[in-house]
Amino acid sequence: MPEPALVLWDIDATLLTIRPLGREIHAAAFTETIGRPLRERAVTTGRTEQAIVRDTLRANDAPTDDDTISALFEAMGRAAVTIEDRMREFGRQMPGAAAAIGSLAVAGVIQSVVTGNLRSVTGSKLRALGLTDHLDLSVGGYGDDGLDRADLVRRALERTQAAYGRTFAPARVIVIGDTPHDVRGALDVGVRAVAVASGETTAEDLAAAGADAVLADLTDLDALWQAMFGGAQTRGLPV
Repeated sequence: MPEPALVLWDIDATLLTIRPLGREIHAAAFTETIGRPLRERAVTTGRTEQAIVRDTLRANDAPTDDDTISALFEAMGRAAVTIEDRMREFGRQMPGAAAAIGSLAVAGVIQSVVTGNLRSVTGSKLRALGLTDHLDLSVGGYGDDGLDRADLVRRALERTQAAYGRTFAPARVIVIGDTPHDVRGALDVGVRAVAVASGETTAEDLAAAGADAVLADLTDLDALWQAMFGGAQTRGLPV
């Protein structure tokens, strides 16, 4: 019987994009929680929401205590739900994303996410862009789980193994993302890192970060399977 496999997807610029609506979520939640408009937003690319929110609060001279952060997270979830229609209008799936997820599902690969987004915001984005099929969002690692991407990968692996009653060998756990943060998070946990140069980071920089494989995007399914499982793996066969 084949060993079980787990693929953990990054969200933004890997599976989808909703730009420029991400700032709207932060701005609406900040105003609701802090009581004044958002002036400055921290750098977001590849980072966890824990880190983004703390830096954003500091940059806007706002409190960074746990209660404030918790309230802000809740407000962000509400804000994301209110703009799901606009996500459908302005957002888009990244090329090949739906087909890639579908190909893995046919082969019986368990799929979830490792994303800097909050769990609540992740659900809104994936629902709006029609990508919830075959992704188990009850497990996964989310931006409310920790400051470091490696923490998110660990939580995703722990949750999935507990939920499915399976142990995944490190070589059968694949994190797919578009930034060096995604790559380092996977490598720090000792699992496989597949990078896609579909965001702001070049293929050269992703390779320099240590990715096990780098793809231009998700459109070539044979190349994706090769990157994930190696040359012995035939696309579409049970894994």
